[in-house]
Amino acid sequence: MHFDQRTQRALREVGLETDDLRRASELVVEAVATDAAALESFFERHDTVYSDLDMAHSSAEFPKHAVEGLDLTTHAAEMRGWLRFDTWGVYVEDGRVLDEEHVELTLGPSINDRVRFAADRETLR
Repeated sequence: MHFDQRTQRALREVGLETDDLRRASELVVEAVATDAAALESFFERHDTVYSDLDMAHSSAEFPKHAVEGLDLTTHAAEMRGWLRFDTWGVYVEDGRVLDEEHVELTLGPSINDRVRFAADRETLR
């Protein structure tokens, strides 16, 4: 089950039954898998994306990135993977779809921040 024992105990105290907890856990797993697929699809659709990542070697307000691909795996509520650009890559720890042409990823070590990506710079303004 997705919820740790403390969370399960608290949810039972407010009236949820074990079947309710199990169903809620299943819904979380489904939502994470759906979001992961949508995020991968976003990066598959775009050869180039722009981000609000503060890059030391770029003077652009919203740097341009040539996309190689995003590979995500999920386990319960966790989403992890690797985002690869033409000359570099970064570990992904989580993400969400903001809209059709705008996503946000939590990037791991070396970045350690949430970064928005879009198909064009205007979307990030």
